[in-house]
Amino acid sequence: MHRTDKQFVTKDYNNGIKKREQTIQIKKKDGREMIYLADITPDNWRLELNVAESQKTYVANSAVLLARAYAYRTQNSRAFMVCDDKTPVGMGLYYDCPELDSYDFSQIFIDQRYQGCGYGKAAIRLALEEMKKEGRYRKVVLCYIEGNDAARKLYEQFGFAETGKDEDEIVMEMRLK
Repeated sequence: MHRTDKQFVTKDYNNGIKKREQTIQIKKKDGREMIYLADITPDNWRLELNVAESQKTYVANSAVLLARAYAYRTQNSRAFMVCDDKTPVGMGLYYDCPELDSYDFSQIFIDQRYQGCGYGKAAIRLALEEMKKEGRYRKVVLCYIEGNDAARKLYEQFGFAETGKDEDEIVMEMRLK
């Protein structure tokens, strides 16, 4: 059985403090990635996943994510778990946004116990790949709360660019290639 290798790297932040962080290296088991997205179902929706207290200003909890998935069910909403092998480490949601001719990547979060390990980046990559496979749109839009610099930097790594502002939310979009 292949496992996801975990390694430690030392990062030097602007303030000169070095922090040792765990990162993941995705490996494959039987031809599938160990990090994967699994649909939220009636059998698995009661997940105990939470963001850190400092992030609650920026990220809705799992109950809000599931309510939003229900509200957008007529727009092909997909609520998913982010899993490392059989362990749920986060959740996300996207749905069709026909008025913008795009997908709306509504939310993604990684539980506070698993943050800083690369799961968010892996989950975004996988969700974008799923959208590309579905093929209904060639564009993805998302919003993040102003001041959430970590989210902005992460989204920019995937090619998202700021396109506007809606109250306290910054709107970004990218083209699926």
